[in-house]
This record gives sequence, C-alpha cells and structure tokens, in this order.
Amino acid sequence: MPQERALGIQWNVERDCFRFDNTLKDQPATRRGILSTVASIYDPLGFLAPYVLHGKRILQEMCHQGINWDDSVPETLRPRWESWQRDFANLDKVNISRCNFPASFGEPKELELHHFSDASTSGYGQCTYLRAKNVKEEIHCSLVIAKARVSPTKLTTIPRLELTAAVVSVSVSNMLREELCYAQVKEYFWTDSQVVLGYVNNEARRFHTFVANRVQKIRESTNPRQWFYVPSDENPADSASRGKSVTELLSSNWFTGPSFLWVRDLPTTQTVELEPSLGDPEVRKTQTMLTKVIETFSLAERLSKFSSLSKAVKAVARLIRRAKKIKSDAPATVSEQESAVHVIIQDVQKQTYGKEIKLLNKGNQLPHHNKLFHLDIFRDTDGLIKVGGRLSAIKDSFKHPIVMPKEHHVTKLIIAHCHDKVKHQGKCFTINEIRSSGYWIPGMSRTVASFVRQCIICRRLRKAPEGQRMSDLPAERLEPSPPFTYCGMDCFGPFITTEGRKQHKRYGLLFTCFCSRAIHIELLEDLSTDTFINALRCFIAIRVSIRQIQCDQGTNFVGAKNEFKTALSELDTQRLSTYLSQKQCDFVLNAPHSSHVGGVWERQIRTVRSVLNTTLSLAHGGLNDASLRTLFYEAMAIVNSRPLTVDNLNNPDSLEPLTPNHLLHLKSGTTLPPPGTFPKEDLYGAKSWRRVQFLTEQFWGRWRRDYLHNIIARQRWHSPKRNLGVGDVVLDIDELSPRGEWRLARVLETVIGKDGLVRRVKISFGDKRLNNKGQRSNKLSIVERPVQKLILILECS
Repeated sequence: MPQERALGIQWNVERDCFRFDNTLKDQPATRRGILSTVASIYDPLGFLAPYVLHGKRILQEMCHQGINWDDSVPETLRPRWESWQRDFANLDKVNISRCNFPASFGEPKELELHHFSDASTSGYGQCTYLRAKNVKEEIHCSLVIAKARVSPTKLTTIPRLELTAAVVSVSVSNMLREELCYAQVKEYFWTDSQVVLGYVNNEARRFHTFVANRVQKIRESTNPRQWFYVPSDENPADSASRGKSVTELLSSNWFTGPSFLWVRDLPTTQTVELEPSLGDPEVRKTQTMLTKVIETFSLAERLSKFSSLSKAVKAVARLIRRAKKIKSDAPATVSEQESAVHVIIQDVQKQTYGKEIKLLNKGNQLPHHNKLFHLDIFRDTDGLIKVGGRLSAIKDSFKHPIVMPKEHHVTKLIIAHCHDKVKHQGKCFTINEIRSSGYWIPGMSRTVASFVRQCIICRRLRKAPEGQRMSDLPAERLEPSPPFTYCGMDCFGPFITTEGRKQHKRYGLLFTCFCSRAIHIELLEDLSTDTFINALRCFIAIRVSIRQIQCDQGTNFVGAKNEFKTALSELDTQRLSTYLSQKQCDFVLNAPHSSHVGGVWERQIRTVRSVLNTTLSLAHGGLNDASLRTLFYEAMAIVNSRPLTVDNLNNPDSLEPLTPNHLLHLKSGTTLPPPGTFPKEDLYGAKSWRRVQFLTEQFWGRWRRDYLHNIIARQRWHSPKRNLGVGDVVLDIDELSPRGEWRLARVLETVIGKDGLVRRVKISFGDKRLNNKGQRSNKLSIVERPVQKLILILECS
C-alpha cells in the first residue's frame, strides 16, 4: 500500500506505523544551512528529540562563537556536523507504531503515565511513557511524547536545570490530561536528582525566587507523593538531555521505556533522603531574632522622649491627675506642676543616687571618695537630696539647691529651659539662672558650656566661621620658571582722571608672578570684555610665554566696591578663556568669595591700591589717562625693586638684597630721585610729568613705611580642623546683610585637597516658598563656597 501523510509525518498504512523522510536536501555547511537542515525534521511528538538535540547543540555553539549566517562551519565543529549528516540516512529505519498498544493486547485494565526528566550541561528534557495492563496481567509500554532542549548559554547550575526539566514534565502532564481520551490514568514522575525531590517534598524551608517559583508550579499540578527517584543508568530521559544518534536510539530502550516498567510491581519505595541539604545555596538563610522583653516603670526613661521640660511636666501632671481619679480637661495648675516636678526629680535621684540615698537613710556619712562628699548633701523632708552649707540668711531654694546628675536627660531639659529663659545669653547667664531656680549640677560649668556649644540658635547668633589649615604652596610657586609663566590677576580702582571738563573712571589690572613675586600693571579704560582682552594682549606681548593665569571669580574678582560688582557682572569669562587658550595659556578661577586663596596677588593689590589711593588724593583729579598710566608704571618699578627678604637689611656686611627686578632684568633697577627734588607745588604746575614725579615720590615713601613692616609676620590657619561633610547644615556668610538674614544651606559636595582637607564645598540653599503640596516651587540653588565663608550649624551624623 502507498505511503500516506498524517499531521506532517509519513504513515505506512500497511504496517500502521509512523516513519520519517530521510531525504537530505543539499544545503551549504553554513549557519543558515545547518538551521534549515535541522528544522526540516518535523517531529511534533519528539520521537527523534535526542538526535535533533545534537544538531541544535552545533547551531548553538556557532551562535555563541559569533559566526555569521553565511560563514562556513568552523573546523572544530565540522566533524560533528558531518557525522550528524551521515546519521540522517538512518531515519528510514525508524518505525513507530501508531497505536499505543497492539490489537492483540485487548482492552487495558489499568493505564499509567510515567514521566521521566533529566538534565546535563548539554541540555535538559523529558519523555513520557504509557504503561497499560490487561486482564491477563500483561504489561505493555510505549513512548507517547518527548521534549529535548539545549541548555541556556547563561551559566546555570545542574540542580536548576534538573528542576526546569521537572517543570517541563509537569507541563506535558497537563497537556496529556486534556488531549488523551482515557478516563482514569495514574501518573508517576521520575527523576534521578535527589535535590529536586528534596525541593518538591520540602514543607519548612524557603527558597530563592528561581527555585520557589518552579516548585510552586510543580506542587500546583502534582502531589509530592507522585515523585520518585530513578537511578541515572535506568533513566531514559538521559538520552533527551545528552543526545544520541539514530543508531543508538534504535538499539536502546528509548521507544519502549526502561525495563522496570515491564514488571508487574513498580519499585515505588523511596530509598533516598527527601530533605534539602543544609548547605544548599538555594535555601534562604533564616534569621532568628531573639527578643527579650524588659518591663520598666522608670519615669525618667519615659521622659527621654520629651524635648521640653514644660511639656514633660504637663504630661506628668496629667498622669498624677488621672491617678487621683480627677476627671478634668483644664490645664494643669501651678501646684500640680510643682508636684509633677517633685515626682520627676525624686525618680531621677532614685535612679542615679540609689547608694547615697541608702546611706543617708541609715544616718551614715558618705565616704571620702564619693563625688558628692564635698557638697555635704542631706535628704530633706520632701525626700529630695540637696546641697548642705552654711548659708542661713537667704531663701531655702538658693541655700539648699537640689542635686541633679549632669548626664541625665532631665538635667539637659532643665539646662535648656533655663538657657531659653535667659534668651540664649551664654554660659554665665545660664548657670546663674540654674542656680536661681534651685538646682545644683556637679561640673555645671563644663556641662552648660557643652550644651551652649551644641545650641543651634547660639550657633546662628555667635559661632565663628569655619576654617582649615592653610594649604601647601602649589608647585608653580616653588619650582623655578621664567618670570610671569605662572601668575595671578586682579583688578583695583577706580581712579578719577580728567580730560578737559569731563571726568572718567579708570581701573588698574595687576598681574603677580608666582615665582619671582614681580608685578605688572595695565591701565583699563573700563571693565568690558574687549578692554580686558586688550590689556591681556599688552601683557602677553611684553612678558611672553604665559602658561597659566589664575584669578578670583564673582564679587571677589572685582574687590569690595558695588560699582565693581555691577560693571564686571557683564564680563564674559568664557570669551577670556577662549582667547587665552589660543595663546596656550590656562585660565583658572578660584571659588567665589575666597579672596584668601589668591593671597599672593591680593597682598600686592592691597599695598598698591592703598598707597595709590592716598597718593592720588593729593592730585585732586588733576591727572589725565597718560599721567595715570605713567604713575602705574612708576609704581610697578618701585614695587619690583623691593627686597624679597628683610633679614639682612640692617647688616652692613650683607650682600645686596634680592629684588624682583634682579630676576626680570638682572639688575636692581633705576635709582629713585632723592626726596625733596620735586616739591608739593609741582602738583599745581603746568607740567604733568613733574606732577607724576612728585606722586611717585609719595608712593615710594608710603610703600616703604606700609609694606616692609607687614611682610615679616607669618600667615594664620596653622592647625587642621574638622572637615565639612556632605549633609552638614551651614550658614552662608553675607557681609552686606545682617547676620539674622544669612541663609541656611546644606552641603551637597566637598572638594578634598591633596592633603585630605576640605577647603571648598558646594551648597544648596533652602527655598522658603512652597506650593500647596509642600513641594519646592523654584529650582534648587547650588553655589560653591570656601569653608571660611560658612558657619557650621548642625553636623550630619
């Protein structure tokens, strides 16, 4: 009879069995050709699953190696692929009976489905057999369905793969119950993994998510009593997990099932341990919390929740009223509050001075080593411990104050209450108020001082700004370099010049060499970007080879005058940086409000500016631009001829003092005119050069008096201090507004120097304007500040 096709599979009608087409199409040995060849085997029930698994493994390894679709199979995989192709011709020998049991078997009395699962590093799979028993107690087994899948490329443990294969068996079981038309079928699930059996039979331990989800799916469809152990050598699913050739399948028990299914009595007695091992990594570690309930009736410990003495007293007064069964919602009276204070103090003293109370009750004296011995304490008629003494002409509350322990929370509440009564006036006022209130705290001075230091309001009112040890000198100030290779820049002024009937404001731009400490001054007609660039062009043309220019930014860049702030707010620093980068020069900006960082040029600015302001005040606006520029150059020559050290100025045998001019011109400079050559009347003469010379003499005299005596002193900030940390609450110093208006801020980021100290931070200001939902209405303001412009209010723990 001819061959027919049933559901895509060849059907030999004469023998009533299924067969497979062994015609191998001519496909190239590429990734695309291998996929086409493997997919050409249509086997929906998985009879050839072990054979197809080998082809899938070859395809998976090619994908893992990144081989393209049309690239040839690598030499390492070619022998395996050719062997798989040769075995393809043996598919013609596979004959699978269409019926689950032969016609001569008769009507089955019992039907059973046996599901086997297994996994390996190559793959995982399952196979299901239908076991039938007739009235003659004859047994027949046949393969119903099988599944074989390659292992995932992601590294997975064998127990997890075994559990995944078991889940596939459960899914196949659910499908067969719906598709098979048998009324009553018993089901058995077999696996050679004792770990999986332990997972399925577990009742107490908890697993991680991967295992827990799959165990839950297994237990939803099956009962743990349906799961049994089978040795690996008798497990037919081993073929589905490792793969076999067609020839090996025909010679094995793949199509008929294991031998123990053909006996009358199944070996269903478990011979293995069904509990997960103690060291299984899939079992969650259980944490047992040992709790010990301690009942305490100490009133003082309950009062540790209060932050105010008045609130604590009112709460205790209400408790006393309730204890006396007085039903009233009226506020506590004065007498009730005094009774509450008495109860609180008595409880604190019992908790702290229990030994002393026992000695006093027996009428004994305290030992000499006791800390309260020098106070001559006694227990008063009200039951409280008080300080003795020889004062008799004053009231009792001051004569015999109540002793309070300094470390107790109630004592801190008393200190806070008294400190608030004196309106945060400091340690002495607070101590006096505590004594006047009738309390004595051992070590009161130190305790109150510590409390005042931690007071937030006192910090906002009186605490000094933060500081930090002065940083090390940068390398550009220590290593020899040509003059003005590394320099600082700043502005000073304004100066009034006259042109006809008009008066103009002119400014000075000062450059300071970090190495030679020489200065260079340029005249600025205004503070526009173009004027700055022109001055920089003049400076670079004269001094050449400028590698780095450092300056302040923000208000410090322009000094303290408000007109500087307005004028330089329009200065385009990005344009300056672009111009300097074209000249192979870096433009470095310090943090805002940190003029102390540029002390190397700020010191020269202060000297030149103060002397010039005083000197030019003598001219009464009688200088023009040319005369002011000449005076700047004369002042520059005077400052550059200053001695860099003053140690040997009074020694007649010492060498000539070293000056910046020695480093600039290899000579000290031109000798200045002797004093008195140009009298004061030259200020009102017609010759402007004589006015300049007179002012130059005045500058030289004032500079010598004001500068030389000030450079001897050392700098400050010698010791390191606490670094500001992220989360600290600080107060931003604004020198132009009252201290009460300074804004609170929080530290967002710190800049740590090479020595591990923080000298500049980024802070964010709080926004007082909130919307109806309590959210910030404006964008968060983040600025950069030096630590010297901040006051620490609250440390972040």
